[in-house]
Amino acid sequence: MTDPIREAIRDRALSSGFDAVGFAEARLGDEARTGLREFIARGYHGDMGWLASTAARRGDPQVLWPEARTVVVLGINYAPEGDPLALLEDPDKGVVSVYARGRDYHDTLKRRLKALAHWIEERWPGGLKLFVDTAPVMEKPLAEHAGLGWQGKHTNLVSRDFGSWLFLGEIYLSLALEPDDTEADHCGSCRRCLDACPTAAFPAPHRLDARRCISYLTIEHKGMIPLELRPLIGNRIYGCDDCLAVCPWNKFAHAAREPDLLAREELTAPRLAALAELEDAAFRRLFAGTAIKRTGRDRFVRNVLIAIGNADSKDPDLVVAAQRRLDDAAPLVRAAAVWAFSRLAPTVQYEAERARRLSREDDLLVREEWKRIA
Repeated sequence: MTDPIREAIRDRALSSGFDAVGFAEARLGDEARTGLREFIARGYHGDMGWLASTAARRGDPQVLWPEARTVVVLGINYAPEGDPLALLEDPDKGVVSVYARGRDYHDTLKRRLKALAHWIEERWPGGLKLFVDTAPVMEKPLAEHAGLGWQGKHTNLVSRDFGSWLFLGEIYLSLALEPDDTEADHCGSCRRCLDACPTAAFPAPHRLDARRCISYLTIEHKGMIPLELRPLIGNRIYGCDDCLAVCPWNKFAHAAREPDLLAREELTAPRLAALAELEDAAFRRLFAGTAIKRTGRDRFVRNVLIAIGNADSKDPDLVVAAQRRLDDAAPLVRAAAVWAFSRLAPTVQYEAERARRLSREDDLLVREEWKRIA
């Protein structure tokens, strides 16, 4: 028999702007916990120490909140209008991941979740909690159990209706509601996502080594990007959509309708030379309200300089942009500028700068870059 409370919540969620709704028991199987333990044991989480420190709560919803009985998993479609990989052919422009081209989805999703949670509380009093990617919640396995999709070989959620383009949020309820059927895996023998990865970040299907993932390297990683991976990043300056974009299930997706998630013009095809000039105040103004702002100016300009070094262009604006950042106040930015400048500047010009700057550089990170590129 259909659960009337569950269906009322589903109808309300869909009418209030969510594109996908599912219900799961507030528990996870041993497979999810085992996968998380293996991921951490292999060091695949890189700098993301919070994944290890919150593993117990992440692997069991009732450890996170003992009163939880049901998880309502909600999704908002953020599919792009066109091909998200088209700009990879324009090396003087920066490529921003689709999810970060509009407003920060955390804000949009949380606002919608709070409104829905308030509506639920008014009708069925009891405890509830809501989460948007900022708490130790294994949202993709929960979404699978709730019938929203399945975890593809790229470890991301794949939906029959929305392909790889769903933002997820959760409401934990103390109410015990009838769960939806778990979605089966429909990837079959396809491995397009694995083969598309520029940095070979998938050691096996359903296994991601974040230390090689461009999204991790350009967003989470705080230091210099490993030398051998820099040329593989191309002009991706924030995140990477390659494994998502090539999924055949995207043929059923349709462009996002949520105004907050539509791409800002200035983030669709930004010029690398202009982005390299950003100081902190200008960075904050440009990226106000976006996910990019949380990464911070120094890491973002580091990414821009890596992309400039990959431009394979004699565009004088790019050479000048890299040279100007050699005087940046942030050692991380200076170090990235050394690499970019070494790739684009004429040999005589580079050697002159190296000889002049190496003797007076007092930061070890930057000195190592000058020494490495002799």
